[in-house]
Amino acid sequence: MSRDQTIGAVILLASVVGLVTYGYVLYFYAMLVLQVTAFVAVAVVLAILGKIGLTMTTTRPLLFENESRSPDVKRDTVKDPA
Repeated sequence: MSRDQTIGAVILLASVVGLVTYGYVLYFYAMLVLQVTAFVAVAVVLAILGKIGLTMTTTRPLLFENESRSPDVKRDTVKDPA
């Protein structure tokens, strides 16, 4: 078995064990588990949206070859911003 197949088998086994454990805990502590699951799901979505927003606000806009910084500057006079 190759290294990738071993890692895949471990991930598969961990997911099955996690699913069984989640179901077992859900059976005994239903309300608490559902509240924690809902909170984590919402927190993950909001964190991803926050990361996208942060990336969009801190990344400089791209300057394509046929664009210039101002409309009255000819393409031949535009210098590379780098």
